[in-house]
Amino acid sequence: MVILREGLCPGLTAEIISTLKINNIRTVVDLVSSDLEEVARKCCLSYKTMVAMRRVLLAHFSAFPSNGADLYEELKSSTAILSTGNTSLDKLLDSGLYTGEVTEINGSAGSGKTQVCLGVAITAAHTLKQSVLYVDSTGGLTASRLFEMVQSQTEDEEEQVEAMQRIEVVRVFDIFKMLDVLQDLRCSLSQQVSSSLGPVKVVIVDSVCAVVYPLLGGKQADGMALMMQLARELKTLARELSIAVLVSNHVTREGSGVLRPALGRSWWFVPSTRILLEQKKGFQGESTSQRVATITKSPRQPTGLQALLEIGSCGAMDVKSAALEEVS
Repeated sequence: MVILREGLCPGLTAEIISTLKINNIRTVVDLVSSDLEEVARKCCLSYKTMVAMRRVLLAHFSAFPSNGADLYEELKSSTAILSTGNTSLDKLLDSGLYTGEVTEINGSAGSGKTQVCLGVAITAAHTLKQSVLYVDSTGGLTASRLFEMVQSQTEDEEEQVEAMQRIEVVRVFDIFKMLDVLQDLRCSLSQQVSSSLGPVKVVIVDSVCAVVYPLLGGKQADGMALMMQLARELKTLARELSIAVLVSNHVTREGSGVLRPALGRSWWFVPSTRILLEQKKGFQGESTSQRVATITKSPRQPTGLQALLEIGSCGAMDVKSAALEEVS
């Protein structure tokens, strides 16, 4: 409810507000929904003034309906699809990462979550020429590893330097620092403050679980509230600023042996798309360079759809196509 106050619209003086309150008209809704002729008579006010004020208040505070066609056109104009750099993963994601959405990669330790995150960052910075914010909460990212992966994409030294400059790495080890980083980014983008390399188009958080897990359970009463605040920040960044947000998350194993994303049901609504990443085993149970990516949540693809990803020797995702299949 918006309380009537002086200056809210032309002609709405403190004297008029006081008179209206005496007649139980205290909010914008009260005023615009009342019989103006009766109000003008009871309050000894000008009917024309009342009509003019209501017209201004309706223009400022009314929610005008939109039809489906308008919403679709707005979506098309504000949404971009960014390649991950891997043909198989792009197909699984229905062409790539969508701006305006949060995409989550789930997997156990060693499943390749960080490799996927790094591959996306390098593709965005080198191939797509977009600025990237990489939030590292595990300490697993090193400059030498990042540069090695950039070198696998191009031998041109100038292109290598430009790609590295487009990736801003921030190390955070608690949720408060992570919230500060995301809020600072949102404020700078809202105020159209960006670097010479352009505004950030991709935000990668590896991993979200590392800063949230220590807050849950035990005597941490505010842990859930902080997790929800982080969720709001990520979704706001994606939706309001047309950014593609990619986060990694750990998994837990249920009693039945089924892998589930960590952070529970409260986190389920945050990502629009979820992918479970698992390492494929060889005939003798040995580890291989292949990963099986499975859709577990998506607004566009059927749940259970899978693709094979090849992790190269330097940790980069090899650009290889693999057929998609649906798990029965």
